[in-house]
Amino acid sequence: QVLLVESGGGTVQAGDSLRLSCAASGRTFSSHAMGWFRQAPGKERDFVAGLSATGITKVYAITLKGRFNITRDNAKNMVYLQMNDLKPEDTAVYYCAGRVGGNGPGTVAHEYDYWGQGTQVTVSS
Repeated sequence: QVLLVESGGGTVQAGDSLRLSCAASGRTFSSHAMGWFRQAPGKERDFVAGLSATGITKVYAITLKGRFNITRDNAKNMVYLQMNDLKPEDTAVYYCAGRVGGNGPGTVAHEYDYWGQGTQVTVSS
């Protein structure tokens, strides 16, 4: 079982940057694809970015590509989401998720097997 703990959220102004971190426990983390999702109040959980186990393959939500960057450090059991030029519509709870089985990074929530508790990001205009 892998446990995930997100951190780095907060309240920022439009145009600012934030880096979210996701700390994973468990020896199998480095073989799992990882992803970030977000959920705004009253809305569904949406895909943000995904990353293969090796960190080579990255996928992004089309509307976010260019502003967000997902990376991982398998030696430290960490996944990161760098968010630049933040906009009020980026306000949401951001979740880290892992996918077992040697699969590539999925883009829908049901493809992931375990989740963190989320971290709130609020962007004011």
